[in-house]
Amino acid sequence: MSEPNINNLCDEREFDSFYKKEVNQVFRFIVAKNNNRDEALDVVQEAFIKIWNNCDKFDVSKAKSYLLSTARNIFFNIKKHEKVVRKHAKQSNNLYIDNDSPEVTLRQKEFKIRLEKAISELTDAQREVFLLNRIEGKKYREIAELLDISVKAVEKRMSKALSVLRDKIEEIK
Repeated sequence: MSEPNINNLCDEREFDSFYKKEVNQVFRFIVAKNNNRDEALDVVQEAFIKIWNNCDKFDVSKAKSYLLSTARNIFFNIKKHEKVVRKHAKQSNNLYIDNDSPEVTLRQKEFKIRLEKAISELTDAQREVFLLNRIEGKKYREIAELLDISVKAVEKRMSKALSVLRDKIEEIK
């Protein structure tokens, strides 16, 4: 049985053929990294979406390599984000412990809840930059390198995140 010849991934039929040919291998590649089948399915789906959205921006002969690299990068970004969230959760549990009066303790707990809710309502990009900077203490340049974006993009995301947080929590002002 001959392999279908893929010349243009922007064509739905050829993309569908490429998808059917590669989906199982990419899935196995991601599952081998952590054995979470549901997460692997999400990563594979997101990788194919990126391939589709960028179908005219790379050489079709390198599509398989681009697909595997994209899936790997998506997987690593998810793991980095989970690490930031875990670190934030661990730090936030210790951040607000105080031996003050019950009233102060209650206000602090309420503030913590409002802050965490406001952070959760940020876009993924804004939240990631905010947590990397404010929780992990990374500089904008380090964040830009980590996320493979410009320092200006980091600045813009952080500025927007802080603006949203100021609007949502009046005590931050």
